Amino acid sequence: MPKRILQGTVVSDKNDKTVVVRVERRFTHPLFKKTVRSTKKYKAHDESNACKVGDRVLIQESRPISKDKNWVVVTDGQPA
Repeated sequence: MPKRILQGTVVSDKNDKTVVVRVERRFTHPLFKKTVRSTKKYKAHDESNACKVGDRVLIQESRPISKDKNWVVVTDGQPA
């Protein structure tokens, strides 16, 4: 089964080798038919401590690294 990849914005880099990434999801409300924005925060493993607050990054699902860290930073979201 392929691993999920999400794009989000780094909101915290205070922990060592860990960043908190806010991922926004947009969907249409089933009853009111209005577009709704929903956000969720994920802790992701950043081995080199390269990510800073405000960076757009891609995170990929991985094995559990700690109690609440199951994602790894793949690359920054900017095109190379």
